[in-house]
Amino acid sequence: MSSLLTSKQNDELRLAILDYFHINGLTNSFQALQSEAIIEDYNGDGKQRYSGLLEKKWVSVIRLQKKIMELEKKLAQVQEELNNAPIRKPTNTVDWIPRSPEKLTLTRHRSPITSVAFHPLFSSIATASEDTTIIIWDYETGEFERTLKGHTKAVQDINFDSKGNFLVSCSADLTIKIWDTQNDYVCIKTLYGHDHSISSCVFLPNNDFIMSASRDKTIKIWELSSGFCTKTFTGHSDWVRSAIFSDDGKYIASCSNDKNIRIVDYNTGECKNELRGHDHVIECIAYAPTNSYQSIRELTGITETMKEETPGLYIFSGSRDKTIRLWDTLNGQCLHSFNGHDNWIRDIIVHPNGKYLISVSDDKTMKVWDIKTGHCIKTIEGHQHFITCVDFNKTSPLIATGSVDQTVKIWECR
Repeated sequence: MSSLLTSKQNDELRLAILDYFHINGLTNSFQALQSEAIIEDYNGDGKQRYSGLLEKKWVSVIRLQKKIMELEKKLAQVQEELNNAPIRKPTNTVDWIPRSPEKLTLTRHRSPITSVAFHPLFSSIATASEDTTIIIWDYETGEFERTLKGHTKAVQDINFDSKGNFLVSCSADLTIKIWDTQNDYVCIKTLYGHDHSISSCVFLPNNDFIMSASRDKTIKIWELSSGFCTKTFTGHSDWVRSAIFSDDGKYIASCSNDKNIRIVDYNTGECKNELRGHDHVIECIAYAPTNSYQSIRELTGITETMKEETPGLYIFSGSRDKTIRLWDTLNGQCLHSFNGHDNWIRDIIVHPNGKYLISVSDDKTMKVWDIKTGHCIKTIEGHQHFITCVDFNKTSPLIATGSVDQTVKIWECR
């Protein structure tokens, strides 16, 4: 059988093998090859072109094999999405999903992005960072508007009230700040009371109160007008990562480093259920809106519809165990597990149309899941580093993501 190598390549290979024997002290093999191949021009001073060549080629092959495996995995993932994707037909704008490439990349923060929030009425977006600042941008043009300074440590979360009159922020500096959006974002109140880093903050549906969750294992309710803490909820045994309200304001859901989700009656403080099943820290939760119930029923086969319009029946959770789970909050049952991310799930939101779930992860991707089928129908390679947060603009078909790479990206849905 004729060699695939040229005469010159053959000589170089033999010299490289001989050099490998020499470097590794394989004297008998070295002498046998040199004698049998009649190699007289070998020089073992380490300065020749063939010196260490065998090891370099070997490492290159391993690197190429790894790259091929990664590409094959991505190809299989894309093929699966293609197989699961519904046939495209003219759709209403409410059914649009994010597409790459990004419309805008916002760069001004000097540390990882921790939270993004669209203004509910105007073309503004607020972004928070570990650099202790909040920046307000025009998301149509990408222009910088102003920087909000006041926190002394990482800003962990931000949220507008439903009318867009106030922005709330919380920080590792143990404070919550209220910013007046109608008065040049002046800080009008600073709330003190938590004993450790504050992880999340959100307005209640009536906009008169704020809820915060903290590493001190508590959830607190604050009156906006007075700044007083009116309630404190306990029950988690570790860091509370996030706390949210059902749409009717009756129930609080919270997730924690203790791997549990607690469902609590807001008025009585009674724990209605504990949802257990994740194998690692639960980073994020999102109540399923009532317009997603039909898709959930199709996914799970649930036929009971008597309470279909009641908010708070189902909740999604994202965990460091790389899974997203759908739960029945009444009986604590895990109804479905969404699998596909290769790293921690950092944030999740439900599409305004109730048909899709959007997740971001430390695997640097944003995924769109069809709730009805449980399948991932779109994967976007979003950032150069971990993606930490996501928000959906409810007045315009846009999504924002923030990352450890210090950038915020705006994605068009179409």
